[in-house]
Amino acid sequence: MKYVSAIHSSSFPDGTYGGNPGGFVIEGEHKNIYIAGDTALTMDMKLIPMRTKLDLAILPVGDNFTMDVEDAIIASDFLDCDKILGYHYDTFGYIKIDHKQSIQKFFDKEKDLMLLEIGDSIEL
Repeated sequence: MKYVSAIHSSSFPDGTYGGNPGGFVIEGEHKNIYIAGDTALTMDMKLIPMRTKLDLAILPVGDNFTMDVEDAIIASDFLDCDKILGYHYDTFGYIKIDHKQSIQKFFDKEKDLMLLEIGDSIEL
């Protein structure tokens, strides 16, 4: 597993320091996954496919505090990965997304955005 950068504020509601934001590249025997962490789009994402061919990228898509759908599409281009599992959306009113529209935006770029319901799973 490799630790990679993430750009996100990190504080608790009282303003105290909440720790270092980060993402992870997990390399398995047969599959490789990138978990972005709660992050904005960064140029550092272009470095990841130089070392690791990804089978899945797990990216935030909810906008406020992280990437929105359009930034996640750009991130998937940077990562050279067309299979995306979205997260960091719909838990608060200000990060609600239109699921159909978001999936369609990825589809229009020949990419697969998966938005799971709580308790659902996928197999790679």
